[in-house]
Amino acid sequence: QVQLVESGGGLVQAGDSLRLSCTASEGSVTGYTMGWFRQAPGKTREFVAAIRWSGEILNYPGSVVGRFTISGDKPKNMVYLQMNSLQLEDTAVYYCAAGPGGYMESSYYYWGQGTQVTVSS
Repeated sequence: QVQLVESGGGLVQAGDSLRLSCTASEGSVTGYTMGWFRQAPGKTREFVAAIRWSGEILNYPGSVVGRFTISGDKPKNMVYLQMNSLQLEDTAVYYCAAGPGGYMESSYYYWGQGTQVTVSS
C-alpha cells in the first residue's frame, strides 16, 4: 500500500509562484508514474502533469504549459510541481497520484488527500 502526502499549497496572488511537493509516506513508488491532477470547485478533476519513472514527462495541457513544471527526486521518493505565473483559474485542490500512469485518472492506483491552491487577484 502506498500513501501519498501533498504539501506546499496556499493562498497566493495572481502572478506568484508555488511549488507543490508529494511524498510517499508509506510504501514505495518505485516504477510508477507520478502525476498531478487538480479539481476546481464545480468542475471535474483534470490532468495537470505527470512524470514516468524513466524521467519522461508527459505533455502538459494547454492550460499550464509554459508555466508548470513537474520534476522528481527518486532517492527521496518525491515529486514536485513548480507553478509559475499563477492565474485565478489555477485555483483548485491539487492531487498527487501514482500508478502505471497516463492522462486519465483511471491509470493511477494511489492518490493523496490533496492540497488547496487559491489564487487571488
